Amino acid sequence: MNDIPLPVLFSLLGILLLLSGFFSGSETALMTINRYRLAHRARNGERAAKLTQKLLERPDRLIGLILLGNNLVNILAASIATVIGIRLFGQYGIGVASATLTVVVLLFGEVTPKTLAALHPERVALPASYVYWVLKWPLFPIVWVINLIGNGILKVLGVSPEDVAQHSLSSEELRSVVAEAGAMIPQRHQAMLLSVLDLERVTVEDIMVPRNEIVGIDLGDSAEEIREQLTTTEHTRLPLFDGSIDDLRGIVHVRDAMTLAVEDRLSGPALLQITREPYYVPESTPLNQQLLNFQNQKRRLGFVVDEYGDIQGLVTLTDILQEIVGEFTPDPSTQIRNVFMDEDGSYLINGSVTLRALNRSLGWKLPTTGPRTVNGLILEQLETIPKTGDLLELRGYTFEITEVRANAVKTARIRTPQMNRAETPARTRR
Repeated sequence: MNDIPLPVLFSLLGILLLLSGFFSGSETALMTINRYRLAHRARNGERAAKLTQKLLERPDRLIGLILLGNNLVNILAASIATVIGIRLFGQYGIGVASATLTVVVLLFGEVTPKTLAALHPERVALPASYVYWVLKWPLFPIVWVINLIGNGILKVLGVSPEDVAQHSLSSEELRSVVAEAGAMIPQRHQAMLLSVLDLERVTVEDIMVPRNEIVGIDLGDSAEEIREQLTTTEHTRLPLFDGSIDDLRGIVHVRDAMTLAVEDRLSGPALLQITREPYYVPESTPLNQQLLNFQNQKRRLGFVVDEYGDIQGLVTLTDILQEIVGEFTPDPSTQIRNVFMDEDGSYLINGSVTLRALNRSLGWKLPTTGPRTVNGLILEQLETIPKTGDLLELRGYTFEITEVRANAVKTARIRTPQMNRAETPARTRR
């Protein structure tokens, strides 16, 4: 090597430094590239994306190939730098070459290319995949031996390289991806996607219409009473029962019942002939599963039952869809039944209204880990049956019981933390 001219040695050293930067930068790019964006580009037919995806299926082999190339060029660069140093500075050239090469490799072979690759992984990784796809064939025997030894050490530690491809995003990780999408996904769409992910956390019991609010047709009513109910109802399907919802006979489509009324054939036996068998839903069924059940059973309405088979409430397809897209009415005071906003900004709320509905529609932060209704929350906090006029402070919200009936809170007036903070100075001045 002493016969090689210095310009040639400097040229070789420069080429080796470029290769070192290529191996270092491409390693960072390939390991940090967005796998899901890569999969999307591969599905669209991009050859470079397909090659990159295949290389990443076994990252142990890819890393072995990269490190083999990187160490090879770095060792050659060190050898050439040492020769140059000795020829220029004599015996002191070894130290000068080592110090200089360390700084140069650090700047141009590590920090700069890796930073560039971290900022633009796709621009570096996709072109590099062609190079590695060619290199892996002649270097395969060496890489195979290195990986065999390395994987043996990993297995001793309880790690299997084959498991890497099995990793997938958890629900919480997917929520973070959606939340960090920023301007790529409109905020309204982000909220809907997050609501879909939340369906597995919510059961039908959380959103059902309580049994005391179920509206249906009683076979014991007269034809005129049934006719009036059909003409005034806001629902398209009504339960048909005999005396009580516990004696449920089926589901009647209002359109079919009105046909009987027009033909003057409206009666209990005639209604029974056009009913559909009721569909029952366990109260602990998650909403994501129930959505699929409605789709598979071609149903839009189900009766929620407890472990004893007693009907606890009613859940509809619309209720689940509202969990995803939100309420279908723009006015918060009309989004939830039995919630009325007064002129002073307080809310008069029926005790059967669910806490989740209040939080979702009004943006409140009432606790939802325990009782599901306003009545249940008040009873749990007071640990006794309240009386009219009793007050309860909880998380800044003021609950004033306005009516108690049958050992339950019928209605309560709720003032928000904002209202309470606004009223505090006035009370202080008085």
